[in-house]
Amino acid sequence: MSDTQDWFFPEAMRPDRAALGFDLNPVLDAVLQIRAEVPDDAFTAGTLGTERGGNAVLIEPGLALTIGYLITEATTVWLTGRSGVVVPAYPLAYDQATGFGLVRALAPLSMAPIRRGCSADLARDDSVLVLSHGGWPHALSARIADKREFAGYWEYLIEDALFTHPAHPEWSGAALINQRGELVGVGSLLTQQLSENEPDQGNLFVPIDLLEPILQNLILTGVSGRPPRPWLGLYAGETDVGLVVGSLTQRGPAERAGLQSDDLILEVSGQRVSSLADLYRAVWGVGPAGVDVPLTVARGGDVIRLKVASIDRASVLKRPVMH
Repeated sequence: MSDTQDWFFPEAMRPDRAALGFDLNPVLDAVLQIRAEVPDDAFTAGTLGTERGGNAVLIEPGLALTIGYLITEATTVWLTGRSGVVVPAYPLAYDQATGFGLVRALAPLSMAPIRRGCSADLARDDSVLVLSHGGWPHALSARIADKREFAGYWEYLIEDALFTHPAHPEWSGAALINQRGELVGVGSLLTQQLSENEPDQGNLFVPIDLLEPILQNLILTGVSGRPPRPWLGLYAGETDVGLVVGSLTQRGPAERAGLQSDDLILEVSGQRVSSLADLYRAVWGVGPAGVDVPLTVARGGDVIRLKVASIDRASVLKRPVMH
């Protein structure tokens, strides 16, 4: 596959090669296309689909980093280089806490891995590059719009998430590159609100610093080495009246405990919660996966106390099978 594809950024939006302090070509080569196939009966098939595609970044020989939802429960994975060479790959690990996914190429890759930098060094308004597969036409010159905590409705929380502007249309697994040509984040989401003062669309990146403490465990064992967090199987949102349950995973822990859509979550183990971040920290603070999580909710005019028998979310996911 060449650099010329069906779409491209105007040259004014791309990085100025002459102004960069590094050779952009090997960095572009390290950004791969990833395609994954997931069985119809997989737990995530209904929400994430059975055919997924995005980007992955070669970080070590034969080892590519991506965003985990692209490879969750995948049975078939393919990596495509900028030259058009396609190789099969194996979904090595998906870390629920960070959202990172690792894939191992099952055939040699000729490009060099990209160096990893330090996301903590980034500050608001720093210039960065957002790279997707496809070379320079798909390279976007961007800036850090914000660094802040991010809580997702799917029981996900990270600190110091990186928000960039303008938005890249192929953000999933995209590479965030600093001015030294180093990888500092992996693309996760398209966002509608970058910061309090910036309502424009942008992208959210998972900071690379979250990978370093768990990388070797992920490579060796497929898991981070940290105790799995308790998972309730609920999707909540922040409203003017508080934390409201939007929906529940069918036959998940929260549904089995009697939680219902539109319940207002008041407390976790006696601790008042008013935001998604409050909720998750309180739930995870009760203990590891498997612990009973006491919830207090308001339903209509009643206050109801429930006990949710949490589980490890990974236990409901299909595990990779090496072919």
